[in-house]
Amino acid sequence: ALLETESKSYHGPGTCTFYGTANSNQMLMEIMGLHLPGTAFINPGSPLREALTRAAARQAVRISAEGEAFTPVAEIVDEKAIVNAMVGLMATGGSTNHTMHLVAAARVAGIDINWDDFDTLSTVVPLLARVYPNGKADVNQFHAAGGLGFVIRELLDAGLLHDDVQTVVGKGLYAYTREPWLNNGQLDWRDAPSEPLDREIVRPASDPFSSNGGLRVLSGQLGRAVIKVSAVKPEHRLVEAPAVVFHSQDDMLAAFKRGELEKDFIAVIRFQGPRANGMPELHKLTPALSILQERGFKVALVTDGRMSGASGKVPAAIHVSPEAAQGGPIAKVRDGDIIRVDADNGLLQVQVDAEEWALRTESDADLHGNEYGVGRELFAVFRNTATSAEEGAISFALPQWEKM
Repeated sequence: ALLETESKSYHGPGTCTFYGTANSNQMLMEIMGLHLPGTAFINPGSPLREALTRAAARQAVRISAEGEAFTPVAEIVDEKAIVNAMVGLMATGGSTNHTMHLVAAARVAGIDINWDDFDTLSTVVPLLARVYPNGKADVNQFHAAGGLGFVIRELLDAGLLHDDVQTVVGKGLYAYTREPWLNNGQLDWRDAPSEPLDREIVRPASDPFSSNGGLRVLSGQLGRAVIKVSAVKPEHRLVEAPAVVFHSQDDMLAAFKRGELEKDFIAVIRFQGPRANGMPELHKLTPALSILQERGFKVALVTDGRMSGASGKVPAAIHVSPEAAQGGPIAKVRDGDIIRVDADNGLLQVQVDAEEWALRTESDADLHGNEYGVGRELFAVFRNTATSAEEGAISFALPQWEKM
């Protein structure tokens, strides 16, 4: 009965109303000019989606009267498109996975970006959307309230996006301030709303939910990490507490169920990076940590793994680089070490005497369970050659021209 009820809450097969990685991808493809305007959140199985699918196919093979052919991706993805993507991620509170995905995509295009670029942009880009997990609305409600067409226009008018970019429909991003509709059964575009239709979901740049995008870089003895604070209340952005170390999210959840975590602590979950086990999603941790936070405990997460867009209201220093499997400092942490996660000042520190810290050896973990079964053998080459999360977790050597 529960499964049937949950299934009815989605608008179509294979879709998700949560603003995590998949829907953040949709947003990015649109703000980079790789989709037809306004198509990111049109429901599948609808007449409008069918019309857009046909239009996209025609656009891909279009040859104009002047002999113009379709625009290849290589002519669209340049430095300005990548910057637009990062700005869109901040303005909408999108998935932290894109602090890897965008780095990797940019590198394939010969463009070098890093976490400092995300951090710098986040300080000047306002948060214009509240979509779950950063708010109560889902992506359908976001689209109905004005959606990307409204957000893109606000960012362009505020001088926060590059308009002089190439897109699949020609030059200029202002084309993406329009939304598709069926005009007497024919696909057409009209201006997106000029005002938010629900100010609890979208806001103008002059009156944002927050003056910054809420994505920050942390650094310290434990390495570098990213943290998303757009849904974290200010009083929870600094946590200093003893470490409790785990080597899997299941181990932490088992300790939670046994009642062993009714206290202030920082969960350190390591050997979850690209080389250790391919970096699985750790969002199962969020409910348990949220419950403990609501009970009044000071809690946070430090991990070399990822939590997608689901990091939510608990401070989570994720993608810690270098990872434990590469001998990163996170592998030196022991139970009881006092760790400081300070999102306001960008700090990720462990309060251990410097001499003692220097003499410590890295802990090991039995990773054999990550190597066999359900096709894991096929991915060994990727795990063994993956770069750090900050470098995009890519598994190939960078071309020489990119290092020049």
